[in-house]
Amino acid sequence: MPTRDGRTHLHARIWRPTDAEAKPVPALLEYLPYRKTDWTAPRDAQRHPWYAGHGYASVRVDIRGHGDSEGTPGDEYDAQELADGVDVVNWLAEQPWCTGKVGMFGISWGGFNSLQIAALAPEPLKAIVTVCSTDDRYDNDVHYTGGAVLGIDMLAWAGTMLAFAARPPDPTSVGEDRWLPMWRERLEALDPFLHTWLAHQRRDDYWRHGSVCEDYSAIDAAVLAVGGWNDPYRDTVLRLVEHLPDDRVRGIIGPWSHQYPDRGLPPGPAIGFLQETLRWWDQHLKGEDTGVMREPKLRAWLNDPVPPATSYDAMPGRWVGDHNWPSPSVSWDERPLGGTGTAAPVLVRSPQHTGLDAGRFFPFGNASDLPPDQREEDGRSVCFDSAPLDGRVEILGRPRVRLRLDSAVPRAHVVARVCDVAPDGSSTLVTRGVLNLLSRHGRDRAVEWTPGTYETVEFELNGIGYAFPPGHRIRVAVSDTYWPWVWPHGERGQLTVLPADSALLLPVRDPASDEEENEGEGREPIRFEEPEQAPPLPVTYERSAEAAPERLVTYDVAKGEWTLEVDPNYGGSRVYPDGLRYEESARETYRIRADDPLSAVAVSEWAIRLRRGDDWDAEIMTRTELRATATEFIMDSRMETRADGETVVKRAWHRTTPRTSA
Repeated sequence: MPTRDGRTHLHARIWRPTDAEAKPVPALLEYLPYRKTDWTAPRDAQRHPWYAGHGYASVRVDIRGHGDSEGTPGDEYDAQELADGVDVVNWLAEQPWCTGKVGMFGISWGGFNSLQIAALAPEPLKAIVTVCSTDDRYDNDVHYTGGAVLGIDMLAWAGTMLAFAARPPDPTSVGEDRWLPMWRERLEALDPFLHTWLAHQRRDDYWRHGSVCEDYSAIDAAVLAVGGWNDPYRDTVLRLVEHLPDDRVRGIIGPWSHQYPDRGLPPGPAIGFLQETLRWWDQHLKGEDTGVMREPKLRAWLNDPVPPATSYDAMPGRWVGDHNWPSPSVSWDERPLGGTGTAAPVLVRSPQHTGLDAGRFFPFGNASDLPPDQREEDGRSVCFDSAPLDGRVEILGRPRVRLRLDSAVPRAHVVARVCDVAPDGSSTLVTRGVLNLLSRHGRDRAVEWTPGTYETVEFELNGIGYAFPPGHRIRVAVSDTYWPWVWPHGERGQLTVLPADSALLLPVRDPASDEEENEGEGREPIRFEEPEQAPPLPVTYERSAEAAPERLVTYDVAKGEWTLEVDPNYGGSRVYPDGLRYEESARETYRIRADDPLSAVAVSEWAIRLRRGDDWDAEIMTRTELRATATEFIMDSRMETRADGETVVKRAWHRTTPRTSA
């Protein structure tokens, strides 16, 4: 596919109905850097042929500089990527086998750029399905949260993308004589994303670019927004259904992790997601009345209470529907942290390793992804418990915490977790939120705290649908550290909280509204079909019998040092039907001493090998490290690549950047 510069072509794979020449059909686009020939090939095989079998041309395109596309890789969602995406949309609309109408879909990166390209409003783009994506690149992505550096994914995702962007094109696609020169060009152009991300510690124009929350009205396409309560991007669904017009948006939030909801990965239940999206495409690209626009504006899974666990095959609960968002069925219940009486000031001074039981930032359906029992975390925090509940309390939306507090140092964080505490003392994490106190007056500025001064701060927690049962307690756990999710400020501090002037605000949903809405207008209860997919790609996955644990926490007593080691487990090594052997291993390491915020170190290491018989053998090894002093972040990265055992490009980067607001 040509792009507007006239020099660069993007590589695509297109699935079309067998009668597409005689009968033009709409086109569906998924546009990613993750390599259609290997990394996403199993997932692609489940959905693109299925769409083609249901009357669409389904298209998978590698972004410029990735996979088999020409050019060099750029920053995520940069202007070039989005301009190329517009070119692809227009190119598809012009093909004789296309009706001129185009849809876009994708999860994560593909969900992001679907929204962002929709905001550029190319005329042929009529509808999108965006899954596990964000409308706010600064405050709801892998870089910052509540104005604080996301230590666990700022580093880990930068390290992952360095390794991913360093992968070569496939000779079978681009030619035996072209793949190596193309690879060298890519490798010489690479610069770790981490350098750029940490150079923008406030919400500036860099983050406003691609954040569709800056102007929701720019989106003309119909938007189906999908997320999961165990995905960090679920709040975007709530914001999209609130800010986009009723006739152009619908939202679905299930119990899922960072996965398509038809894949059956924990936690379930899975749904017939492809069938649901087909209703969306048929409505908006073919003009058929499928009834999808008569569905509630927001369909959400309301979790029933569960004991804490790091994985659930299926979450108990039910689907609920709200035809307006914010919903008249949801009201605010304010619960003072100090109860009804006067409570003395409380000191919050958490050890630096508070947060080790936070679970994975991006749950992928693996066995160790979700937060375990929170009792140890609660013990490292200050907890405010309700009395045992007299009845069931159902919440849906984004809880808020209001704290009247003072900070002993100018720069500090405050973290709040809401937990469901059972009579046996077990503590299940329900939701959480973070606020960098420097950004309490806005994410675009840094205002230091004046120690000895009390202020009231209020911040949102992540959205959730959850039912607290009778006899349980609702716990608010407050800490000033949350490693490695949040990179600590350079000075150990202390917060003083006034409980009587602080509160938890819960969005409580009236369960009677289900019956009233269904009976009042003759609506059927919310149901989805069982998952349906195209036949799977016959890929063989290989896991070492001696594989290290996915998550391992160790404590060096003499040093007082805690270490968390993580295997992200994106799929490991696999063999494809065309003979390609793709080998992948990764390890993330996070270290900190309980009493020293400057001891924090995060490391990401990757090794990738691609080979096909004796004809092709390419290797990539990367290592990325982040640490900090009181005044600057220190970044060290290195990369080595080989072809047939010989070094192709070897590079190292050392950068520092001032700690302006992080």
